Amino acid sequence: MKGWTGNILRVNLTNSTYKKETFTEEFAKKWVGGRGFAVKFLYDELKPGIDPLGPENKL
Repeated sequence: MKGWTGNILRVNLTNSTYKKETFTEEFAKKWVGGRGFAVKFLYDELKPGIDPLGPENKL
């Protein structure tokens, strides 16, 4: 799979921290592309009705 490194960098702008996470090739194939990854992360990690401009929201 071209363009895939198996890593994602999560940056917390509130407390100026970051962490590197890895994921499997199976995950990458299932959620192909930047939009697919974003949809999966947002669906899993955000609560319904979250304030779009609140600090708990993700960019």
